[in-house]
Amino acid sequence: MSRPSKTPSTPLAATDDDVRGVEAFLRRFPELAHLRVRRRAALLTLESGDPSDPLPHARLRRLAAKIWQLEMANHMGRWQPTPFRGQRDDLVEALIGNFGWTLVERV
Repeated sequence: MSRPSKTPSTPLAATDDDVRGVEAFLRRFPELAHLRVRRRAALLTLESGDPSDPLPHARLRRLAAKIWQLEMANHMGRWQPTPFRGQRDDLVEALIGNFGWTLVERV
């Protein structure tokens, strides 16, 4: 019987390439120019407003190398998972197409 490895598994993290990919996708829509993408660990957060007090809109959580989950901010700014999972660009396209109202600029 073999012994389990003592080295911890490497957690999946969002990369700068992921940020650039989502930003490039968003730039195809001029009405979404107010959005920016922030990366932290396995998360890509779409936000707007003052960087010191950002307004969260949605985020993508990396679950596997090419699988992400869409999460949405509720009215209190707390994150709620959605049943949507898939490749990053497919989720951003679904977010814009089905939930575009969550991405509008808030004043």
